[in-house]
Amino acid sequence: MYLTIRHDTSYRYEATVHYSIQQLRLTPASGAAQVVRRWTIDAPGKLDATFDAYGNVLHTLVINKPHDEIRLNVSGEVDTIPLVDGQLRDAVGPIPLEHYTCATRLTDADAAVRELAESVETLATANGLIKLSEEIVQRVKYRPGVTEVTSTAAQALALGNGVCQDHAHLMLACCRARGIPARYVSGYIEPGDVPHGASHAWVDVWLNSTGWVSVDVTHAAFASEIYCRLATARDYEAAAPVRGRRIGGLEEKLKVSVTVSAQVPPQMPQQMPQ
Repeated sequence: MYLTIRHDTSYRYEATVHYSIQQLRLTPASGAAQVVRRWTIDAPGKLDATFDAYGNVLHTLVINKPHDEIRLNVSGEVDTIPLVDGQLRDAVGPIPLEHYTCATRLTDADAAVRELAESVETLATANGLIKLSEEIVQRVKYRPGVTEVTSTAAQALALGNGVCQDHAHLMLACCRARGIPARYVSGYIEPGDVPHGASHAWVDVWLNSTGWVSVDVTHAAFASEIYCRLATARDYEAAAPVRGRRIGGLEEKLKVSVTVSAQVPPQMPQQMPQ
């Protein structure tokens, strides 16, 4: 599948900002599930590029002159590769699997989360992961505006409402409660007629029999060629597309627009026999 992606973010401040620093995980990498054909980030300053501990492309933007607005415009084209039952056919990665069995502040399991984790007989199979996803979305209905980016998996479960980030954190909490490595994925989905797009979050779970299996908990389905991966980490805090700090500004108004369109990649013309 050939995905065309546009992601525009703007921050407007009530007062002058004297200094700001932004960390951007807004650049996908080519791998077993996708090939990046073109990708650009337009920012109001120099972007310093490196990789974070998880191997994600990380850009740092520092603005040390007075400003009252920041605009980030991202666009690109990605060829995605069909997956069989979400199997990434990818290596373990730069981080040991044991790291992904450790709970974080956002994925710590309380008694209710542990009960949810045990509600499915096995999580050692792909079908077991889908069954747990179905249980999660049954107990936590998709409802924007109830949780925040700082909300934990346990809080979302207690509220009974959340978004894709909360669904992903709950899956991570359940897997880790049972000693199964799992990591958070941020990225994009071509929404089509399906709600909850186009900026999205899902999970990769390590199964000893198949390796990393990519699961969209919100839709209780395996990730497929309509998904573009941006970053992976233990939870949202370490994989957030944009994180920053500033001096000044008072109140902030955030506006985000994401569009993803898909088409079948054009085939190369066949050569006529001589």
